[in-house]
Amino acid sequence: MLRIKDITYSVAGRTLLENTTVTIPAGHKVGLVGRNGTGKTTLFKIIRGEMVLDTGEIDIPKGWKIGGVSQEVPGNEVSLIDTVLAADVERVQLLAEAETATDPGRIADIQTRLADIDAWSAEGRASSILKGLGFTAEEQLQPCSAFSGGWRMRVALAAVLFSEPDLLLLDEPTNYLDLEGALWLEAYLVKYPHTVLIVSHDRELLNRSVGGILHLEDKGLIYYTGNYDMFVKQRAEKRALLTAAAKKQDAKRAHLEAFVSRFKAKASKAKQAQSRVKMLEKMETIRAPEDAARTVFTFPKPEELSPPIIATEGVSVGYGDTIVLDKLDLRIDQDDRIALLGRNGEGKSTLSKLLSGRLEKKGGKFASSTKLRIGFFAQHQVDELRVEETPLDHLFRERGKEGGAKLRARLAGFGLGADQAETEVGRLSGGQKARLSLLLATLDAPHLLILDEPTNHLDIESREALVEALTAYTGAVILVSHDMHLLSLVADRLWLVKDGRVKPYEDDLQDYRRLLLAPDTRKQDKAKPVKPAKPKITRDQLLALKADVRKCEDRVNKINDMAEKLSKKLADPALYEDTRKGELETWNKKYAEVRDALAKAESLWMVALERLDKAEKS
Repeated sequence: MLRIKDITYSVAGRTLLENTTVTIPAGHKVGLVGRNGTGKTTLFKIIRGEMVLDTGEIDIPKGWKIGGVSQEVPGNEVSLIDTVLAADVERVQLLAEAETATDPGRIADIQTRLADIDAWSAEGRASSILKGLGFTAEEQLQPCSAFSGGWRMRVALAAVLFSEPDLLLLDEPTNYLDLEGALWLEAYLVKYPHTVLIVSHDRELLNRSVGGILHLEDKGLIYYTGNYDMFVKQRAEKRALLTAAAKKQDAKRAHLEAFVSRFKAKASKAKQAQSRVKMLEKMETIRAPEDAARTVFTFPKPEELSPPIIATEGVSVGYGDTIVLDKLDLRIDQDDRIALLGRNGEGKSTLSKLLSGRLEKKGGKFASSTKLRIGFFAQHQVDELRVEETPLDHLFRERGKEGGAKLRARLAGFGLGADQAETEVGRLSGGQKARLSLLLATLDAPHLLILDEPTNHLDIESREALVEALTAYTGAVILVSHDMHLLSLVADRLWLVKDGRVKPYEDDLQDYRRLLLAPDTRKQDKAKPVKPAKPKITRDQLLALKADVRKCEDRVNKINDMAEKLSKKLADPALYEDTRKGELETWNKKYAEVRDALAKAESLWMVALERLDKAEKS
């Protein structure tokens, strides 16, 4: 087991860990959680022996191999599969020795050991891991230099998983994975045969893959049994008990102090007063837990546009002569919350670039509102921030006329306080950089916000704040994320990008998860059709259908209001004067668009009502 004994560690005069002790049983999978900057990555470095403790010790069983994803990402001409195979150093050494060994006894020992470590199935295991992380059989034979930094990080992750260390340390491994890779890793960790300690802010991964939570807070480590949701419940109960005990103690202390103050001068009560003074001195203070500063995101509110804000008919898009997506018939309204699903390389990023205007269509019709403003956030934008400038400098460049006070208020609205406002970006944490990039993406109060992996480097509190902000946001959202928790709370429509097409995905996220984790089974089911059992509608599914009906009805009412306003406008006689023919044509066109939108909205409403009616009868 891993024993952390009374350790203290400080850096640059700041204490991160102080006299803290915890034990992690062998074979357990444990999530290490805590706010950004509390010292989680530092703890990993201490465990690996890369940093020297001020006091205390880390006790690791003799012979244990410790493994983590290397920061030195391979970029050489070695193939992916050979890079992963090389991570099992013992196997490589034994195979090399087998080529030169001449002593019969040693040859027998080598072959026995190779059999013990299952060396002959190594290539299959390595290939399976690479496939799970998104590499095709052809890509596995290509050199590491052929891939970008993010993909090389996947190779590094594959290598450490293949080597199967006794203590596996993973620091935010899903930051470089898409949804499919994250789900595969989640399932892989459940079956991992040794001890795992993982830093992650992915709530679903922490709920499905670990059996314990190690919480780093107030310079100390506390171990909780159970997954993340159980940890949240236990911690809330503990905080409530501490708060109640602190209030009770405060009342008792006030009572004792009042007695002492009142009777200390009276000879008849002096002995009793002195006794209470001693009780006060011996009383160990119970401190009520302090509430951490609440994490926030404040998105500006855009004005409402006539629907749809984007519509495509038969659109094709791609790069050069290569068509990536074809026959796109899509519609986006301002109240849509759409999650893009699909394996890596199917075209999610291409679709995002098309919708944001970063990529021109190859064919078909693409229409958008003339006043449409689009905000776009992708991880590469975080990396492109000017590291030598402060967040305030970035805002002055975009909104210099607003003045320092208003710009600071904007930064505060994204959780960047006075200290961070004037700190060079290069010295900010990954989460703080992501906040700045999100702020820059939403400065213009966009009607459509396209978010590509927005939660990378955000802690769990920040992710929950992002969910709240997106829920309150009055623009449309297109979301690509490996965070299932975020997708489930924000998205109300799912689009599947697959085989060059984009189509609505009618099932829910849990169905999609099962599809990704068991694709072969699905194929067999299709090959051998069986009579489906009558589906049982759960309460949550029924509530979701009712919510969909309400949303459709609200949309119809909203468009009806627009149509009435336009009808009144068109009833104005002055509009039909010769000098205003151009204006009349514009209003007639808008009225036709709204009538078309109303017809489609009513059609969707009827479909939603039929689904609800069918569900209530089943």
